[in-house]
Amino acid sequence: MPDRALFRSEKWQAYLAVNKQFAIQAVNAVKTSLERQPNSVPLVWIHGYQMMCVANFIRNICDAEKIKVKIAFFLHIPFPSWDIMRLFPWDDELLQNILCADFIGFHIEDYCFNFIDCCQRRLGCRTDRARMLVEHNNRTVSVRALPISIPYERFQALAESAPAVVKNNPEELIMLGIDQLDYTKGLVHRLKAFERLLKNHPEHREKVVLIQVVVPSRTDMKVYRDLKDELDTEIGKLNGCFSTANWSPIRYICAYVSQEQLAAFYRDSSVALVAPLRDGMSLVAKEFVACQTKEPGVLVLSPFAGAGIDMTEALQVNPYETELYAETIHRAITMPKEEREMRMFRLRRQVREKDVNYWLESFFKSVNCYANTDEIPSGKLSPLREDDFNSFLDHYVTETSKLALLLDYDGTLAPIAPNPDLAVLPAETKKVLVRLANMPDVYIAIISGRSLENVMKMVGIEGLTYAGNHGFQIRHPDGSQFVHPVPHEFNEKLDKLRELLKPVCKHGAWLEDKDIGMTFHYREVPDDLAAEIIAKAEECFVSAGIEPHPSHKAFEARPPVLWDKGRAAIRILCSLFGVDWSDRISVIFAGDDKTDEDAMKALQGMAISFRVTASKNVKTVANHRLPSTDSVLTMLKWIERRFSARPFDASKPVLPNSSLNQSPGSTSSRVPQRVPSVSEDIILTMTMSDEPMVSPKASGLASPANAEISLKE
Repeated sequence: MPDRALFRSEKWQAYLAVNKQFAIQAVNAVKTSLERQPNSVPLVWIHGYQMMCVANFIRNICDAEKIKVKIAFFLHIPFPSWDIMRLFPWDDELLQNILCADFIGFHIEDYCFNFIDCCQRRLGCRTDRARMLVEHNNRTVSVRALPISIPYERFQALAESAPAVVKNNPEELIMLGIDQLDYTKGLVHRLKAFERLLKNHPEHREKVVLIQVVVPSRTDMKVYRDLKDELDTEIGKLNGCFSTANWSPIRYICAYVSQEQLAAFYRDSSVALVAPLRDGMSLVAKEFVACQTKEPGVLVLSPFAGAGIDMTEALQVNPYETELYAETIHRAITMPKEEREMRMFRLRRQVREKDVNYWLESFFKSVNCYANTDEIPSGKLSPLREDDFNSFLDHYVTETSKLALLLDYDGTLAPIAPNPDLAVLPAETKKVLVRLANMPDVYIAIISGRSLENVMKMVGIEGLTYAGNHGFQIRHPDGSQFVHPVPHEFNEKLDKLRELLKPVCKHGAWLEDKDIGMTFHYREVPDDLAAEIIAKAEECFVSAGIEPHPSHKAFEARPPVLWDKGRAAIRILCSLFGVDWSDRISVIFAGDDKTDEDAMKALQGMAISFRVTASKNVKTVANHRLPSTDSVLTMLKWIERRFSARPFDASKPVLPNSSLNQSPGSTSSRVPQRVPSVSEDIILTMTMSDEPMVSPKASGLASPANAEISLKE
């Protein structure tokens, strides 16, 4: 019922704040447990939709304090399908918060698969539906269906001892509905079906009574008060239409009732109507069965309740189908005793054998509670293999595709290092990139936050397009280059910032000067000094009038102009392939930080993007997530395998960084080729007010100036 949802940012922030407080108290309990048993691994079991973000806060606190803990989460309501989940504005954040648990439980497999699908489609997680596993940030999370149940023996004992709450009238058959006041319970639908029953089967008038118990809930909210008003009106109309001097079809109780009274209602009723529009489990169905200690009754159950999966002996009916609902009630009323006994016998046996103790035991086994370890015995997803990219890219990189591969450097091609100079491109990755660059249908651009000269030096492969300083500097294989204009006053502010930061460059903090801008690094600052150094650095940026852009354990000073990796990526593609590049070439982008999100957003819907991340909670628009730079290498190998299998066709146009004309074994001599366009009359027109610096092009490639590209007819 998404039309009832109201999404407000302040409510979401309040929800997070409350969850954080619960997490703090849970961690305090963990510490108390460890004081008693220092070598144990405590288990924190979180329940309910009210606390779906608690696991994230617990994980963060425990990781920071190096506390080993096992976290489980159980959701007592249905988990929505992807088409519903995507309506929630903070769906990615919510999913990632839940995934901070080691074990996630739902009532039935349908909810498990909904959750797994959402993780795959929204977060780009790798999943294993057969084993119900989700990989997120280098962790494998186990998902399981654990149908909750009731204390069977307790309800049976209550039913045997509870005094009657309904006057015994052998001429009347009692039907029972017990529900919270909630629009998901299908209360109005039940009344309409009962009305249809009395119209279609007048023989049941004055012989059947519906006792409807409604337990008040959230009566401070208008939507629930409106629901109660609607119920009151419908019941009044129905009783007014069919009542006689000695009989009313509905007895309406809107009040809290004790468990003893509930047991008596269950025991003395011949039919229970449990037909919610949506419900996690509907324990009322199991309670009714446990209390049927006298004459066996009939359970009418909705397939939209979790209980409907296992309780197949109940008469199942779609509450939206009023006519069928009424006929199902008629069948329940008139069911022969032998059939009632058979169905109720099987239902009682199932609920008895799989009671709440069985549920608890199943949970403890699933989370390996009896072993002193933080491991969940569910297995792990195998490391990412080349074949895994078939599902990511097979539909996109077709047999005839040409490919533009746009890649970040640090954290994408090369692992993050304490010092940027130590972030060396792995030898195997370099070899694969060289081979890809030699393929006629593959074009490669490296777009980095490093200076242009530095990223070219670190990659060391000639013939690629390089973009430094987040795309402010671009150099193409033929030597042509573009430098985005920078306001003069920004350079003056940089000089001021440089002087202000000098006293802060201590305890491992240092300043990196770039051709455009600079970066203050604090990765090597000890943890106990980091907060102070960070605060002082931010003050320096503010004093100099420059916005500090957070990066990997660093702050970047960038020119205050509308230019980023996204605009740089679009510029590179348009310059080389024309404005219709998306019709002529497939694009894959891979990056690992916030600056790469600009490119992912700019290319959204026109490219496949990958976010390399090992962080617990990262918001991304990327199509998929990759856990490490090793995964990027695996992707590059998949691309190499796909394109190397193609036969060479000399008549095909060659992409700009291809080196088919160079001598065998050479990796440095490039002969850039012109990319023929759909029309040979592509004209490039300068439209930039502040003229960029562009060198003449040696070939017929489109100029990489900030250009508007138009087509002659």
